[in-house]
Amino acid sequence: MTSSPDSIPARHPSTRRPLRVLCAALLVAAQLALPAPALAQLPSMGDGEMTAAAERHLGDQIARELYRDPDYLDDPVLVEYVNDIWQKLLAAARVRGELTPELDERFAWTILLGRDRNINAFALPGGYLGVNLGLIAVVGSRDELATVLGHEMSHVTQRHIARMMAKQNKQLPLMLAGMILGVIAASKSRSPDAGQAVMMGSQAAFMQNQLSFSRDMEREADRIGFSVMTQAGYAPQGAASMFEKLQYASRLNDNGSYPYLRSHPLTGERIADMQSRFQMQPGTMKPIPLAMDHAMIASRARVLTRPGVDVLRQWADAPSSGEFARSSPAQQAGTLYAAALSASELRDFKAARALAQQLQTRVAADPAAARLARLLAAEIELAAGAAPAATALLNQKATDRPEMLLAAQAAAATRNPAPMIQPMRDWVATRPRDATAWRTLGNLYGAQNDTLRAIRADAEANVATLDYPAARDRLKAAQDLIRNNAQTPGMSVDHYEASIIDTRARAVDALVKEQAAEPPLR
Repeated sequence: MTSSPDSIPARHPSTRRPLRVLCAALLVAAQLALPAPALAQLPSMGDGEMTAAAERHLGDQIARELYRDPDYLDDPVLVEYVNDIWQKLLAAARVRGELTPELDERFAWTILLGRDRNINAFALPGGYLGVNLGLIAVVGSRDELATVLGHEMSHVTQRHIARMMAKQNKQLPLMLAGMILGVIAASKSRSPDAGQAVMMGSQAAFMQNQLSFSRDMEREADRIGFSVMTQAGYAPQGAASMFEKLQYASRLNDNGSYPYLRSHPLTGERIADMQSRFQMQPGTMKPIPLAMDHAMIASRARVLTRPGVDVLRQWADAPSSGEFARSSPAQQAGTLYAAALSASELRDFKAARALAQQLQTRVAADPAAARLARLLAAEIELAAGAAPAATALLNQKATDRPEMLLAAQAAAATRNPAPMIQPMRDWVATRPRDATAWRTLGNLYGAQNDTLRAIRADAEANVATLDYPAARDRLKAAQDLIRNNAQTPGMSVDHYEASIIDTRARAVDALVKEQAAEPPLR
């Protein structure tokens, strides 16, 4: 489920384009004062707040770019862990009435993970949420992660982006009027400085109003997010400990590792509001103990940020240090997990297997941790090219996404795809937006020499990532194959599959035309 370092072209740090940078570029029109031509590129809001449909449309445009970003990844183990928390928060928001039926139906409610090591998460229009692996790597519990996710969810459920843009539209004429007055003042007084002062004053007032509105939103997201995460069953201590971490980083003036503090400024009024509202003075709550499975998940997130060969070697050697022997069982589990995965990334499979075996022995008494260790062992065998050994570790009847995908990969590699095709078909039938599952199903069809269905699965994967032109190209390739088979003696045509492909081709062609008519985001 992970890629080896050898298969990935290295990028100089100065050329990295993490998801947060791309999102900042794409969302600048929604968060900052812009001249009228730039505003014209965004979905129309009319005279009021942006509609839910328009916000989802904008979110889809942004998500389409993020899916193409080199830092985007769909790691089934991490996605399952984060999505489990996310779904519980969504359920709690429905119970509390924070998530209305309209938004529940219209918005995507999808989390996109990025390899960025910086500690950040960000709400996007239309129910999309970006989460950096750096955040998963530093939170100490599910409860801390739920605190951040609940806060970001509240930005979405309370329509903060739409409200920001609506207020911006109302204030924009005032800013433009001030700038016009500045031009007049400059022409009458023949003093450019005077006119510049008026213009800068109007812009400063505009931006101050925007900033104040944003602070109100932050406090609202704090309040509602806390209520949602506790309603979902997560401990208030998680909010307290996460808050302590943010306060500490804020006192250090943020060394750059916490971009979250820049997009969610921890102002004095916000600190006071949180402490009084939640009655969680730092240091007064009993800390949540580190769970074995969480320690392993955090370690996985650290390794998958691709920290470099030297760091991976350090992590692979960590279990032999004296510090390892002095650490807690949960910390040891995390260290062993990072060591085994790091060794696999370095393609030292002998060491990776030994470390994975040591990990399985260490966590045998913890079912959740033991499952993660077993999946890691299977992942290492697949990376080593030992698909039969991976198959022996996996349950082909499993219904959870990480094990199903691993089992399907092993089945394709052993050229025995039949047992996994139906389970994967059932999965995508109810989860058509799972691009990774579609691509895995396509690999199974390929191993079965069913080229037509493999091409359609690849097309559906492109639809799931909103890349409609690529999907159209694949469906056209499938149609060409059908025509060629029909004209070739001895070749049969699956008319049922051909009908599905024709129907999907028409639907995707309409999406391509709709997408072509969209104004560009940048």
